[in-house]
Amino acid sequence: MTITKRSRIIVFSLSFLVWVALTSISDWQEVILGLIVALVVSLLAGQFLITTEKSKHPVRRLFLAIIYFFKFLWEMIKANLHVAYIVINPALPIRPGIVKIKTNLTKDSALTVLTNSITLTPGTLTVDINPESREIYIHCIEVTSTDVGENTREIGGRFEGLIAEVFE
Repeated sequence: MTITKRSRIIVFSLSFLVWVALTSISDWQEVILGLIVALVVSLLAGQFLITTEKSKHPVRRLFLAIIYFFKFLWEMIKANLHVAYIVINPALPIRPGIVKIKTNLTKDSALTVLTNSITLTPGTLTVDINPESREIYIHCIEVTSTDVGENTREIGGRFEGLIAEVFE
C-alpha cells in the first residue's frame, strides 16, 4: 500500500471519528453525511498526514501520542492556573514580550503540532516561524528570560521530545 493511500485511510478514519464525536447522531442520514464529509476531507487533504515512512513502530508512536496528549493537558492546566493568578492579581507586575526559541524539529507536521501546542497553552502565542533556521517567535504574557536556550527549554522543551518521537 502506498504512503498516500495509507495517509488517506487514516485521515478518513480520524475525520469520521471526529464527526461522530461532535454530532449527536440520531438518524442514519447523519452517518452517511459523516462518511461523505470524511471521504471529501480525505481526498482533499489526506496526503498531508503521512509523508514518509516512519522508522518507529506504529504502536509505540501511538502510545507516545497518548502520553503527549496527557502531557499537553497537564501543561494547559498549569498555564490556565498561572494566567488565572495573573488576572486575579491585577497589581502583579508582568513583563509581556516576544521571545525566540530554537527547535530541532524538521517536518512541517511536527512544527505545526509544536506551534499549535504552544499557542493553545494560555499565556503564549506563536507569532512567527522560520523553518530554515528552525526558530519560533512566541509572544508570552510573562517573559522570564531573554536567553534563547533557557526559553527553548522552558517553552518548547515541554513538548518537543514527544512530538519528535511521534511526528518526525
